[in-house]
Amino acid sequence: MSAAPSAAVEDPAWWADGVAVVIGASGGLGAGLSDALAALAPRGAEQVLRLGRHSDPSLDLLDEASIAQAAQWVQGQSDALACPVRLVIDATGWLHGDGWTPEKTWRQLDAAHMAHAFAVNAIGPALLMKHFLPLMPRQARSVFATLSAKVGSIGDNQLGGWYSYRAAKAALNQLVRTSAIELARTHPQAVCVALHPGTVDTALSAPFARTGLTVRPPAEAAERLLGVLAGLTPERSGRLIDHTGGDLPW
Repeated sequence: MSAAPSAAVEDPAWWADGVAVVIGASGGLGAGLSDALAALAPRGAEQVLRLGRHSDPSLDLLDEASIAQAAQWVQGQSDALACPVRLVIDATGWLHGDGWTPEKTWRQLDAAHMAHAFAVNAIGPALLMKHFLPLMPRQARSVFATLSAKVGSIGDNQLGGWYSYRAAKAALNQLVRTSAIELARTHPQAVCVALHPGTVDTALSAPFARTGLTVRPPAEAAERLLGVLAGLTPERSGRLIDHTGGDLPW
């Protein structure tokens, strides 16, 4: 059962005295989140820093040096604007491509496929936490959120299949949980969570959108997620949270 959403729902622009960072901002949901945040910010797009493989500076999850460089750039922008880094959203993820699709059976397991799934869905976000969590203010509210998936829940797995994606997202959930524990020691008002965005109309989910499944456009999904983030308190840090605001089982 999902826990009830937090009752402390606030204005989605709670972060607007600071800087918001969206990683994976060129993707469908990343662009939706970036646009929604820019509409809420007093200074508009200036306060929303969009990062990805094609941004300047570029950020490639498979290249830690680029992650470190991007984090340094964000700190410089934050200092120049005199705005703290209040919100970091990792909107990256990889499910299929380069000839690989989610496995239906263990007979389809492939070492290269699994390694790539873990590199993008778990190791890359872990390195984002390594370099971006220290940017957040120590004594003020801030949120780091990374996109996970309900299929990464071990307790919710009733169908099997999708070995690499499930396992990589389960690993991401553990990394978020562990990072949240460490973060709380130095940033007591900070929140670090994994988010299940539901099924969004993007290139990632398009091949798997089946009849009867609720598929939301990126703009609508972005608004739902920002509403969830606005209501999070430090007590819910380290959890896997659904787009409805409830908790999902590990």
